[in-house]
Amino acid sequence: MAEKKGQRQLVLFQVAGETYGLDIYQVREIIRVPEITRVPRTPPYLLGVINLRGGVIPVLDLRRRFHLPDRERHEDQRIIVTEQHGTIVGMIVDGVSEVLTLQESQIEPPSPYIVSVDTRFIAGIGNLEDRLIVLLDLEEVLSKEEAAGLAAAAAETETA
Repeated sequence: MAEKKGQRQLVLFQVAGETYGLDIYQVREIIRVPEITRVPRTPPYLLGVINLRGGVIPVLDLRRRFHLPDRERHEDQRIIVTEQHGTIVGMIVDGVSEVLTLQESQIEPPSPYIVSVDTRFIAGIGNLEDRLIVLLDLEEVLSKEEAAGLAAAAAETETA
């Protein structure tokens, strides 16, 4: 479905009680959480890797990435598969709720007073009548170096 001028379609998901959004074109797929294989000597936010149709994909925990408290695994958790700096990466979230169309006029610059996450990860705030949606900046969630390191860790696991 093509976007209309002045509108953005977003995939909405939850992390630690806040609603986040990603542009629908940044999301490759959303999957249930399979068994995750730990990878030694990796950053704390990297949970490990998964096998997705024969490919090894690194999975990061957005709670840990945002320095939020861990939560026990539960049935509603999902992995949002994206591409960041040329690397396919899964991000585990507390739940995925909907796809929503937002007018560009409803998006405001990030404010450190509105959300509990470091504002460098935020592209903007969607301001709806009854709620706020934090729009993630995927280019900031992982740096190019971090994405390359995750890709290398996944490749090592794949050849092991």
